[in-house]
Order: sequence, then C-alpha cells, then structure tokens
Amino acid sequence: MTVQGSENSSRRGSRSSTMGGMPTNDMPWWRWRSNVRSALHMLSDPGFQRECWLAGRDEYGDVTDAVYRLVEDTWLDNWSAEKYVGTIFRDAEEAALVDAAVLRVLRIMHEVGPDALVSAYLDHPGWPEAVRAAREAHVRLSVSDGEEPDVQPRTLEVLRIMTRTAS
Repeated sequence: MTVQGSENSSRRGSRSSTMGGMPTNDMPWWRWRSNVRSALHMLSDPGFQRECWLAGRDEYGDVTDAVYRLVEDTWLDNWSAEKYVGTIFRDAEEAALVDAAVLRVLRIMHEVGPDALVSAYLDHPGWPEAVRAAREAHVRLSVSDGEEPDVQPRTLEVLRIMTRTAS
C-alpha cells in the first residue's frame, strides 16, 4: 500500500525488519492496538466522516491516514489479525472482526486510490459495508477495553500523547 505523508499525519518512517519485515520490538502491543482502534473508530462513524473528513479538519488526518494506522504497523494488509491473538487482539472474534473491516476498506482503497478525495470513498457503493464492518470491530475492541464506543474519535495529537513511549 502506498501512502503519502501530511503535516498532521500519524504516518511514520520505514519499518524495522525483524520478522519478515514486521516491526516486532519497536512498538509495544498497546500502541498497535491504540492505532488500530483509532482507525476503526474513524472508519466506523459516518457522522464523523462528514463533519471531519469531508469538512477537511486536519486534526483527524484523512481516510488514507486512518487506513495507514489500521494496517501499516501491524501489516494487516499482508496477513490475518489472527496472527496477533494474545498480543494486540484478545481473541479470535476480535481478530475476525478486524480482518473483515481491513479487507473491505482495503478493497475500496485499491479501487479509488489512496490519494482520492474523501467523497470518492464515502460515495463508493461498498463504503456502507466497510463502515458496518469497521463499526462491529470498533465496538468489540472498545467494549473489551472497558471504553464507550460512541464518543467522538480522538484527534491525532491526543493519539500521539496516548501512545507516547518513554525513551
């Protein structure tokens, strides 16, 4: 997947290469989970998408940025979330729901392109199904973490603060 950076993006530099190129030691599991949850949250909320992405609010990034957070660090665009049961995901049900969302969102991204306008995603005939799949995964992960799934998604700055690691 090709993504392009932006000033307010959560996108980072190159991957480390420890397990088939997957960064296994440079990011703790809870950071991966936070990024996946953030992406699923944004991808699962049509109201947010209209009010933030269509309106061009920079503090939330864009569709491509959300997809990046969903797949880049975890490589979920290359293998199943099942690989992370017991680390990022609590059980096979969480993993299956994440896989369903990833596949639907990536199919649309490959059809419209990573640099397409937000409206190209939202108007895609498969978008409602992608939103539904992301919603199912988002709700399951949020509830598992003891959090309310229906709050406003966090900005990228808040996500950075939450996932900051001590150096």
